[in-house]
Amino acid sequence: MTKLDSKSVLTSGVMKMPVVGLGTWQSTPEEIDTALNAAIDAGYRHIDTAFVYQNESAIGTTLKKLLDSGKITREELFIVTKLPGTGNRREDVELFLKKSLEALQLDYVDLYLVHSPVGMVNKGFDQLFPMGEKGEILFDMNTDLLELWKGMEAQVDAGRAKSIGISNFNQNQVKRILDSCRIPPANLQVELHIYLQQKEFVSFCKQNGVTVCAYSPFGSPGQKAFFEKRGIPTEGIRLLFPLEDPVVKEIAEKHNKQPSQVLLRYMIEYGVAVIPKSTNPDRIKQNFDVFDFELTKEEFEKISALDRGEDGRMFGGRGSQGFFNLMESHPEYPFPK
Repeated sequence: MTKLDSKSVLTSGVMKMPVVGLGTWQSTPEEIDTALNAAIDAGYRHIDTAFVYQNESAIGTTLKKLLDSGKITREELFIVTKLPGTGNRREDVELFLKKSLEALQLDYVDLYLVHSPVGMVNKGFDQLFPMGEKGEILFDMNTDLLELWKGMEAQVDAGRAKSIGISNFNQNQVKRILDSCRIPPANLQVELHIYLQQKEFVSFCKQNGVTVCAYSPFGSPGQKAFFEKRGIPTEGIRLLFPLEDPVVKEIAEKHNKQPSQVLLRYMIEYGVAVIPKSTNPDRIKQNFDVFDFELTKEEFEKISALDRGEDGRMFGGRGSQGFFNLMESHPEYPFPK
């Protein structure tokens, strides 16, 4: 394995994605300035956001300050944002990306992702989860992923995105894109952690030149609060806590590291990028401090054995409830494969 360091990247086409990025899901606009400054100081250059996170404007304000100060150059940064489900039509992609670029105060993003294969009705930029008269989410049952992808390719042609990719797609959907595309997806962002390692899927992506980025590498304790805040059902959502796993804690003690650092180290040794979310400056720095130790072969295999397959999935999957149960009626609902 190539030695990993703070400059390590995953490459696909022109894309060079730093292996550790800052996740910003559920980071409020008030928290963003502190978090981004701490991240840049710690060495992060990869920042992940999305239209539905509702923090692109705050990120843009801080990025402009950093760029104007000369502390960092645009070329050093790797900025990712995502097309919301309400924009999952070929003709809507440009509108939503332009809106994101305006908020981010950027001319282009380094990577633009389709956030989910499940489309929703577009009722305006402010309707992230459009609701009907009876409180039901308005899904667009005519989502056409191949036509949507052409809209994504047009953003590369126009220079608004250096690379394009997908998020929360399953293997069948990725293959459909690969079989018909003009510009292949550079990256797939999916739920990935020690309890859901998706080994076959990750191997498929690597064989086809699609890099993988893991979201929720620590699990996702904030998932329930996110949906509750938006009035979306949360009954039966599965919560798992990789940070408390005894195997991980034991390995962390041996290396004089935190369980979070062991979880991140395992993922980057596994060959995927990670985007841990934090707004705490000390934890942000800690999450980047994963390049001064390596897992032994035995330690790596012990963590590998913690995989629970579909029973480890927190975002959707078998017997899912709440928001994900509502999504199952959509023809492109991705889980399970």
